[in-house]
Amino acid sequence: MRYQLFYALGSASMGVRAMLEEIGADYELIPTTIDREKPRPAEQLALNPNGWVPVLKWGDQAMYECAAITIFLCDRHPEAELGPSPGESGRHVFLQTLVYFSSSIQNAFQLTYYPDRFVDQASDESSAVARGNRRLVETWNVIDGQIGSNPWLLGSSFSAADIYLFMLTTWLTPEKGHPVVDNFPNVKRIAEAVAQRPSIRRVYGESFPAAGG
Repeated sequence: MRYQLFYALGSASMGVRAMLEEIGADYELIPTTIDREKPRPAEQLALNPNGWVPVLKWGDQAMYECAAITIFLCDRHPEAELGPSPGESGRHVFLQTLVYFSSSIQNAFQLTYYPDRFVDQASDESSAVARGNRRLVETWNVIDGQIGSNPWLLGSSFSAADIYLFMLTTWLTPEKGHPVVDNFPNVKRIAEAVAQRPSIRRVYGESFPAAGG
């Protein structure tokens, strides 16, 4: 069955696309935007009234939220071995990590990119940005500690969690006051390894630098 992915450069839909590449799935990209000043496709808004991507569609079904889509694809395509199956050892850490990415690290990014969502007064936006930048340091340190000396985020095996980690590192923008990935050596090591995978090269481009480069 063919998937359809509402897709915008620089968004979390790039991570989902990399997963589809890893799976070897048949998929179609439906162009959209993350620019709030530009219109989004009506079908996208009907499926996700928030207007965000990714939105994944298959047949007459659809879903949004990157972490949820990641879990869904891993469970639907176990042959790709992108995550522990239900009941398998390490499943709890896999789920914990994806939800932490979505609820904590992505939330910190939102504070820095969209501070108006978190404050009532425009004069308070700079405070939200500053807190988001501090929160990025805190949350990435948690993940760096979780990795430790493991070759991959979940241990000895590559997984969709590593793709998600790589995607998030591409959002780090020092010009906005974000920490640099070099501050988190274990995160950087894994991001650089993920950057060499053919799926990532196809999605992000052959010239995309390794994280921290």
